[in-house]
Amino acid sequence: MTEVKLDDIVSLAKRRGFIYQGSDVYGGLSGTWDYGPLGVQLKRNIMNLWWKHFVDDREDMYAVDAAILMNQKVWQASGHVDTFVDPLCEDTVNHRRYRTDHILKDKGISPDGMTMEQMDAAIAENGIKSPDGNPLSESRTFNMMFKTNVGATFDENSISYLRPETAQGIFTNFKNVVDTFYPDLPFGIAQQGKAFRNEISPRDFVFRSREFEQMEIEYFVNPEHWQEAFDELLASTHDFLRKLGLPDEKVHELDVPAEDRAHYSKKTIDIEFDFPIGKEELLGIAYRTDFDLGNIQRVSGKSMEYTIKGTNDKFVPHVIEPSFGVERALMAVLSTAYREDEVNGEKRTYLALPEHLAPVRYAVSPLLKNKPELVEKAREVYKALKAKYGNVMWDDNGNIGKRYRRQDEIGTPHCVVIDFQTLEDDTVTIRDRDTTEQKRVDGKSL
Repeated sequence: MTEVKLDDIVSLAKRRGFIYQGSDVYGGLSGTWDYGPLGVQLKRNIMNLWWKHFVDDREDMYAVDAAILMNQKVWQASGHVDTFVDPLCEDTVNHRRYRTDHILKDKGISPDGMTMEQMDAAIAENGIKSPDGNPLSESRTFNMMFKTNVGATFDENSISYLRPETAQGIFTNFKNVVDTFYPDLPFGIAQQGKAFRNEISPRDFVFRSREFEQMEIEYFVNPEHWQEAFDELLASTHDFLRKLGLPDEKVHELDVPAEDRAHYSKKTIDIEFDFPIGKEELLGIAYRTDFDLGNIQRVSGKSMEYTIKGTNDKFVPHVIEPSFGVERALMAVLSTAYREDEVNGEKRTYLALPEHLAPVRYAVSPLLKNKPELVEKAREVYKALKAKYGNVMWDDNGNIGKRYRRQDEIGTPHCVVIDFQTLEDDTVTIRDRDTTEQKRVDGKSL
């Protein structure tokens, strides 16, 4: 096992059909990525696992799928129009733009807790130039929301935004869910879906991009009991990360200090992970108090109070928010699974993916593709396994050694080979990805 480099992950992802550059045939579009056949399945497996863990296996979760385009008042009330900004500086010669905090990070200076003015001062004191070696301008704020207009009229009233997070779609449906289902507190509303941020400098593969998917929960609680709900969701999150196959020693909790927390948060735990790019945020859990529901109540004029059943006890619930980025989870899974070893004197690259996440669970091959009787039997086994598991691949391209190497690289746990003995006794050869060991088993037992 060697230290995993980001370039290793990027190369394998493109070579084996996990992730491609967005609009690649036209020269690409920065900060966008297309998922190939294997990437789609891996991402879906991660999202399905999250859904099962946090929604299907619980009795206190409800689901929504809110619209991406929303009334502009949503983003005004939430504070995104005024405060969803990053510090931007500019190369004074070629006018390329950069995030000021990224410029400092790249020079080994932590921008945590710094104001924009302090970042500019640090750049000046350390004589930091742009990546092209030119002076940098003073910083200014840059709103990361993509603005658009809805309908045929282009005026202030037609403005909308591509949502920068899925959370507000949950908050705006809080009253709908309560009115329809009247769940007992505490309860959560979960959503998965696309979000969009006009990142100044997207980078590090899919870690920071302009279009991505989120998995978020807003968990509504009595404010007197927020801490126990926070602790329970934090523990459940660690359980989920273990199901992703992420080792505990690479997962770290950061209790975010008050000066670095979002303005709405009274407590935030960032879960950081040892990525190939260093220790970075994987997800976050925030105690948002009644900030969002209070804002909706104030701006819309509609009550967001919850009445405890059988009482006159009313209050605006407080919220615990576990927020996950699908792409960051996928990048953590890939970097954890990436392996290099040596088999029979040859270097081998493989993905040691958990079986429940692997895009392909079984690959089925006839030992010889020019023997019709083997191909017919192999097709029979393939159809049976595909009916049972779904994510099963037919592979008869190249010799058996090349098939094994190809399946190793895409993380297929088991290769099933049909040979002449199969025709006699219905046994097959099954090869293990991680150990490369082969054994004969009854084909019907798979």
